[in-house]
Amino acid sequence: MDIGVGQDGAQPYRQAASEVLAGLGTDAQRGLPAEEARRRLSRHGRNELAGEKPVPAWRKFLAQFQDTLVILLLAAALISATLWLLERDAALPYEAMAILAVVLLNALMGYFQQARAERAVAALRQMSAAQARVIRDGAQRGIPAAELVPGDLILVEEGDTIPADARVVHSATLQAAEATLTGESLPVPKQAEALMAEAGLGDRANMIFSGTAVTYGHGRAVVTATGMHTEMGRIAGMLASAPEERTPLQRELDRVGRMLGMIVIAIAVVMVGTILLVEDIHGARAIFDVLILGVALAVAAVPEGLPAVVTAVLSIGVQRMARRKAIVRHLAAVETLGSADVIASDKTGTLTRNEMTVRRVVTASGNVELEGAGYAPQGGIRQVEGGAVEGSLRTELLRTLLAAERANNAVLQKVEDGRWTVQGDPTEGALIVAARKAGLEGEALEARFPRIGEVPFSSERKLMSTLHRDAERQNCLTAFTKGAPDVLLERCTHELVGEDTRPLSAGRRAAIMSANEELAGQALRTLGIAFRLLPQDMAAQHHPDTALEQGLVFLGLVGMIDPPREEVKLAVARARSASIRPIMITGDHPRTAVAIARELGIAQDGGVVTGAELQAMPDDALSRTVREVSVYARVNPEHKLRIVRTLQGHGATMAMTGDGVNDAPALKAADIGVAMGITGTDVSKEAADIVLADDNFATIVAAVEEGRAIFANIRKFLRYLLSSNIGEVMTMFFGVLLADLIGLTALAQGGVALPLLATQILWINLVTDGAPALALGMDPVDAGTMSRPPRPRGESVVTYRMWAGIFFVGAVMAAGTLLMLDMSLPGGMIEGSGDLRYGQTMAFTTLTLFQLFNVLNARSDEESAFRNLFTNHWLWAAILFSMALHAAVIYLPLLQQAFSTVPLSPGDWLSCVAAASSVLWLRELSKLLGRARPARSPR
Repeated sequence: MDIGVGQDGAQPYRQAASEVLAGLGTDAQRGLPAEEARRRLSRHGRNELAGEKPVPAWRKFLAQFQDTLVILLLAAALISATLWLLERDAALPYEAMAILAVVLLNALMGYFQQARAERAVAALRQMSAAQARVIRDGAQRGIPAAELVPGDLILVEEGDTIPADARVVHSATLQAAEATLTGESLPVPKQAEALMAEAGLGDRANMIFSGTAVTYGHGRAVVTATGMHTEMGRIAGMLASAPEERTPLQRELDRVGRMLGMIVIAIAVVMVGTILLVEDIHGARAIFDVLILGVALAVAAVPEGLPAVVTAVLSIGVQRMARRKAIVRHLAAVETLGSADVIASDKTGTLTRNEMTVRRVVTASGNVELEGAGYAPQGGIRQVEGGAVEGSLRTELLRTLLAAERANNAVLQKVEDGRWTVQGDPTEGALIVAARKAGLEGEALEARFPRIGEVPFSSERKLMSTLHRDAERQNCLTAFTKGAPDVLLERCTHELVGEDTRPLSAGRRAAIMSANEELAGQALRTLGIAFRLLPQDMAAQHHPDTALEQGLVFLGLVGMIDPPREEVKLAVARARSASIRPIMITGDHPRTAVAIARELGIAQDGGVVTGAELQAMPDDALSRTVREVSVYARVNPEHKLRIVRTLQGHGATMAMTGDGVNDAPALKAADIGVAMGITGTDVSKEAADIVLADDNFATIVAAVEEGRAIFANIRKFLRYLLSSNIGEVMTMFFGVLLADLIGLTALAQGGVALPLLATQILWINLVTDGAPALALGMDPVDAGTMSRPPRPRGESVVTYRMWAGIFFVGAVMAAGTLLMLDMSLPGGMIEGSGDLRYGQTMAFTTLTLFQLFNVLNARSDEESAFRNLFTNHWLWAAILFSMALHAAVIYLPLLQQAFSTVPLSPGDWLSCVAAASSVLWLRELSKLLGRARPARSPR
């Protein structure tokens, strides 16, 4: 038996209830026999969502060592340790230990930032109902929801969480809140009648779905799907099967790592091979020296601190974004958000408040606008045309809102954190809030109009009425009625005008319906409000019937909507100015979606594509559509996923926002998933990369700005680290090639003399590079960050222009360092008088100072280093810290021995500073020429 499709291939919602019951072998009155239920439980399994096998902590930790750069560093550490074992030239393998320390630090930082495993399916399981009421063997009983089987007859009522997908058999004004599954902002009335046409998830009015909630009425339904076969289970399956996408930064760093690896191997092989072939190398010691040279070149080429600095800077970015109410769950998401060029947002609860709000009330004497949004009973009341609400218009407004407040089962309350919430139907809650804005207090209304009866809402009548005593009129009762305006108007014979009731003319009926159409055209949900005075003997009816819904006096029309957040319109405009395209993807009604999109500035043309249209649209047509259309309505989770992937296929970097279960697959598939922290479900939060603590769309734009700033800072320290390491490689490479010219060969004593020792290079990489690089990652946000377009998806983190600057700076550093080495040694181009240790110390100090001057260059490829020179106090602290550490290496005896250095005189320092500062002046000149070049080019 197929639990989701009938025997004729039709979906249950397209079959009569009797056919579904027959197909499932269920008696409409007695339900399933207990024995049959046990057999089905064994066959179909428990009504639970399959959980993912948890990843052990040790595997999460080992995953931190998968990047190419990290593998390269581990290989360098292994080679260094092997050489130490063979040579034993030091008490401990310091080089290998230092490299491993950096790798371990990076792994620990990444592990603690990303240790939270994906718990999306676990969160889905927590949403499932714990208990269910079923009819088995003709008796009603409570059972664990996990034991439900297809064919079970279940009973649901207001406040219940629905335990499985089921076809409604009987509905007594049953309504369900399905926003978390479909995006529909209003509770959906449920019916038992079959639907003739194909319908999307949000339009299946005779189906109830696992994990949603009953907000009104009660009913009976037959279970059609359990566990992973439910709509909730289908989403869980989509989440589990969605691949983990690597972020652009991760991919780029991996590419840089592979490139550096090839450069290291090529340089090491060429240099070692050339020396072995050209030089007269004899003995194991000389061969070991050549191999040490290979390790030194590897150390020089690989920025050991890069993975750790990237992780640290992203972690700092996480803290900065947290202060702006954006909680980052996955570390690499910080950079990705900064490169987003499309923000695909759900409507309900993300762009809007998910709080129905009365905006307009139309009565015989005028049109009133209510200010304020959401459930907080705050906001003014004025005429749409302007002016105060007084006289007849005020009387009509108060009577209309009084009736709406009384014909109502919702409860408005203020919770501990100061927020206002509604228990019950959001539409009814909005009516209570409107009455409070008009000055109508609940206690006073209850004292005057205590309820004595109710005619509940039904989808057939489209009306609800309540019967009340009137403490001020002892001889009569008052009935208040609300419902669909067209249906209600047919039951009305009179209309309230000021204090009087007047017969409804044909002209007034037409005017009322015209006003209703005008409100509906603004995407407002409309309700008609009416009342009737009844004789006292009606009080004997404990259960009033629909007879009282005749001869009514029409009071007015109420128009309401789930309003957009006030700050979102500005945020959308700011996103557009940053060349970010906002689009709306919602399960709500197309007309509502278009109205909200227009109001927020997301779409001006009113174009909208529905889920049904998407379903029938081939891939090539969708590919064209996503370029032009910015509003998608009545969509299912699969549609959201398809839109996201199509946009990604066009090269877009997607940020997807949402708060419901239905958003979770798209959140996970997008380049960056952003969930709502207050209204969002656990499922959406676990599927997302970033959670907004204040549910504020504007926070997304602020987070994008922060992400861009963080990415700019990543480029700064990449520019700094790579140029510094290229300088080291060139120094080592050309130092060996030009050893005769600069006087190194004469001091080799039968071996290979190096411009710098491997330990000295490692010290520069780990300490001198480390602190300034980290400080660069803390540069403040540039004022023009959001005036520039996002980085193209295919653009490398390190661009060709950056590479040009990196090699230019590296060449200057290598030339200056080797020149200082030559000046310090006898026998070179410039005659010196020092020994090899002195010359290496001078070269070591010059290269260190080169890098400290270079850190100022690295702040921009275009702007002068002197612009905003002192805005980053951490940078200057890092420079001073690095200088202090280097001085310790030069002057402390223990460190002198470890790093083979000698003390330098003030004159030596002055020479090193003069040489090293050249990188700043030459780079300033190249930037000046670069800025001037476009100005001279023809326009």
